[in-house]
Amino acid sequence: MTDLLAIGTRKGVWLARSDDDRRAWTVDGPHLLAQEVAAVSIDARRSPPRLLAGIQYGHWGPTVMWSDDLGTTWEETDHGAISFPEDTGAALARVWQLRPDSADRPDVVWAGCEPHSLWRSTDGGCSFELVRGLYDHPHRPTWEPGGGGGAVHTIVPDPETDRVLVAMSTGGVYVSEDGGNAWEPRNRGITVVFGPDPLPEYGQCVHKVAVDARDRDRLYAQNHFGVFRSDDAGKQWVSIADGLPVDFGFPIVASPHAPGTAWVVPLVADMQRVPPDGRLRVHRTRDAGETWAEVGQGLPDDNWSAVMRDAFCADDHEVTGLYVGTRDGCVYASADEGDTFTLVADHLPDVLAVRAARLP
Repeated sequence: MTDLLAIGTRKGVWLARSDDDRRAWTVDGPHLLAQEVAAVSIDARRSPPRLLAGIQYGHWGPTVMWSDDLGTTWEETDHGAISFPEDTGAALARVWQLRPDSADRPDVVWAGCEPHSLWRSTDGGCSFELVRGLYDHPHRPTWEPGGGGGAVHTIVPDPETDRVLVAMSTGGVYVSEDGGNAWEPRNRGITVVFGPDPLPEYGQCVHKVAVDARDRDRLYAQNHFGVFRSDDAGKQWVSIADGLPVDFGFPIVASPHAPGTAWVVPLVADMQRVPPDGRLRVHRTRDAGETWAEVGQGLPDDNWSAVMRDAFCADDHEVTGLYVGTRDGCVYASADEGDTFTLVADHLPDVLAVRAARLP
């Protein structure tokens, strides 16, 4: 069994492999050198597994590329995998998220993009169709761009129903219960500090959403100020930020196996966006946010970098592994649910996304 870690950076993809239960890693790359890779995914439902990369090439623009031989060769669809219909008058600016659906929908891959849009592929990510139900939502003209742009950056398909949840900056959380036709905002309780109304129906800058291991209606959200939990699929949110050193950050990750377990990486708000006191650490809850504990032995002190929303992920080992990529080009791995970390790679370009998978 090999653990594979895909690392998307400002200037390409690197791949790290471990054959000894995540204790030692070998790194190869760059792949797709000089292309920004803001979204990366490993579709392990396929055999062989498929690597997907949302790239931004300065001359040719953004698209999705894939590799069926673990990075040796890469392919792309003629005229681009993602193209807005002519009647929209829109053009793709960046691919922010690539999310394979469940094992029961083996060819379905979702993409979240800038400008605000959700896309669905039924051929494993070779081509995508715009989800018109969200794009034509009457709220869309009033969704504003966040600091990095206006994008759908989080996609959470439910493996057993037609529910799909998205989060965007800035629009907040929207949920469809019918596979993407009808959408409703679900932000009640998530606060806004940058607008006149602290509790609007929508317009929140939700940075990331994760699903609890046991209860698919239990969600965790890292917001632009605030960490929240919902126990009813987003209909109502409550703050769970007490006990954290600060409530700002970008990613939030939930355990795939342990109910109530999730991790955040706090950053000093708002424009500083560095670890508190320069100590890069992960904070973990075991009780759905009632309490938090600092973990992360092996992560650096005197670190004035940051961890972006997709540069933090978990694997599906019984003892969950965690992976953290930083804007100063370092990647760290933990094989013990965050208690300790070891360095996987350093001196890479700005790390934008990490994804892990076990390969046979």
